[in-house]
Amino acid sequence: MTEQHPPGPEEPDRVEFDEAKARELEEKFDPEVRFRPLGGFAGGLAAAALFSLSAFHYYTAGFGLLREVTHRAVHMSFVLSLIFLVFAARRADDKLHPSSLFRPGGLPVYDWILAAAAAVSTLYVPYVFSELAFRVGNPSTLDLVMGSTLIVVLLEATRRSMGWPLPVIAVVMMLYALYGRYMPGMLVHPGASWSALVNHLYLTSQGIYGLPVGVVATYVFHFVLFGVLATRMGLGQLFIDAATALAGRFSGGPAKVSVLSSALLGTITGSSIANAVTTGALTVPAMMRVGYRRHFAAAVEAAASTGGQITPPIMGAAAFLMIEFLGIPYTHIMIAALVPAFMHFFGVLMQVHFEAKRRGLRGLTREEMPRIWAILKRDWPTLFPMFVLVAILMNGNTPYLAAFWGITLCVLIGLVNPRNRMTFSDVFAAFVLGAKYALAVGAAAATVGIIIGVFTLTGVSFKVAYIVTQTAGGWAAVIEPWIPFGMMSVQGLTLLLTLMLTAVVCIVMGTGVPTTANYLIMVTVAAPILALLGVEQIVAHFFVFYYGILADITPPVALAAYATAGIANANPFTTGNTAFRLSMGKVMVPFVFVFSPSMLVMVQNFAWSEFILAVYGCALGIVALSAAFSDYLGDRLWWWERVLLAVAAVLLVAPELVTTIIGTLIFLPILLRPLIRKRPPLPA
Repeated sequence: MTEQHPPGPEEPDRVEFDEAKARELEEKFDPEVRFRPLGGFAGGLAAAALFSLSAFHYYTAGFGLLREVTHRAVHMSFVLSLIFLVFAARRADDKLHPSSLFRPGGLPVYDWILAAAAAVSTLYVPYVFSELAFRVGNPSTLDLVMGSTLIVVLLEATRRSMGWPLPVIAVVMMLYALYGRYMPGMLVHPGASWSALVNHLYLTSQGIYGLPVGVVATYVFHFVLFGVLATRMGLGQLFIDAATALAGRFSGGPAKVSVLSSALLGTITGSSIANAVTTGALTVPAMMRVGYRRHFAAAVEAAASTGGQITPPIMGAAAFLMIEFLGIPYTHIMIAALVPAFMHFFGVLMQVHFEAKRRGLRGLTREEMPRIWAILKRDWPTLFPMFVLVAILMNGNTPYLAAFWGITLCVLIGLVNPRNRMTFSDVFAAFVLGAKYALAVGAAAATVGIIIGVFTLTGVSFKVAYIVTQTAGGWAAVIEPWIPFGMMSVQGLTLLLTLMLTAVVCIVMGTGVPTTANYLIMVTVAAPILALLGVEQIVAHFFVFYYGILADITPPVALAAYATAGIANANPFTTGNTAFRLSMGKVMVPFVFVFSPSMLVMVQNFAWSEFILAVYGCALGIVALSAAFSDYLGDRLWWWERVLLAVAAVLLVAPELVTTIIGTLIFLPILLRPLIRKRPPLPA
């Protein structure tokens, strides 16, 4: 429920905020960018290796990939080795040390040993690849030594760069593979020996060298690098300025600027936390200046920032994984994501708008806003790489070729553009930073390969699918008689309960696992579950994708919300709860497109009638629910009106003609009621 009091006297007229604090917050809440300082020989070596990693991916994107196993091994050898140089084993070691006998280059000896072990064990597979066909399933002693070494260093590299949860899950899954004969019920399996497990995870394409690493090495890395260069070139600032010029003048303008700028910037950052602290450094203080409460301002930025990963044309890493899983062009993913992404931002905007109207908040003055034509006249060259990248994607070319030309144009324009002009030193630094940002996701992809490898070795995902569907079916049979007018069948209830279980698991998993890894794990488990219930593959993938991202703003571990709360000096838990409420569009939409797949457009049996009904009902349902949460719909609402609006919202988002009509009939009288009665807004 929205609070009914104006900002307290402690709210400042103006909040000063510096960029250094934003970077500090990003490092505090995002372990993927918690790099340790390096100097001297170690710093020079790490910088050269990071630049080489980016240059390798840039060159192969434009001039051809290496043989699959070789390309993935080279990528992993750089990534895992560099993690032991760039990330400290403990927070206590996260500082610059002088070089000594036991700290060559300022780093502990064991870090150098682990880096060397990572390089040797990853490159061993392509070195003996031609011989592996003659000993499939019968690894040599050296194979086992190298495989065991890689598993150990991979788990440690992932722990350093992402924290404990993902490595712990991988270890639990390996224990399940080894000791499955002791498991209860349907989860039992004969169990695998260590030799068989290493063979499967290390020497086949079903484990560490599998699809997740392949996608990161051929798609994700390139777009991370493109995002760094595009931001450095000035595209990020253009997005923020343009959003301010377009949305700032409206009621509660800074919050609407936050939503629009976060949507735009999210297309090139790929990280909810990075997006939140970058745009939040400007938008959160501005929202507080016009009268938004601290926690609400922080929550708006957090909710908007999580939408970047679902916004075409450049989405999060999971979108590129879908290409390989589903075997469809990236353009299909972009088109399918359009309406759901719009619904998320529409939901945030409606609640922001109602809050501003209810509290009588102003927009930005003419003096506080830039002019859109002046912005475009000044910074139009920075848009060119994005336009070319999208055009190449839409033409059906590979994403990495599109990224190659996008990166090339970013460098060329950055070198000649007098506004935000880059030097060759800046280009070098951007290549180094882009590689740094890609290290953690590279390690996570390889570790998820272990988890997926156990799934394929034991077949546990299909067993879990059967258990979940049988459980949901049993619950549905009990609940169905209580549903009025027979509005849902047992089959429909079974699907609804299964989706709810899947959503909860996605959110819980996301509290400790990054969104890309969460998507990979959950889609491996959830796709067979939803397939048993007749859900199309692309729909199942999008459902898991959306709920995995939602974890960034879902307490108790809502990292994006906690980062923006730090900017606003607000209560983190209150901010997380409010951000989740603001993202109710993203919560509801996945259920809508499961029951009405035509919302995603790129599905079999697409029907315009189903599409129009789903979009109309979902949009109107979001307005109704936003009004109920905000206590405003053209005027203040009575408590019973808010209850009716919530009921109307549920009926409207259910993609059935009868429920949509009933929901509309409930909604319209409340919408028209303010014409005959007025209540004053809350004081600002």
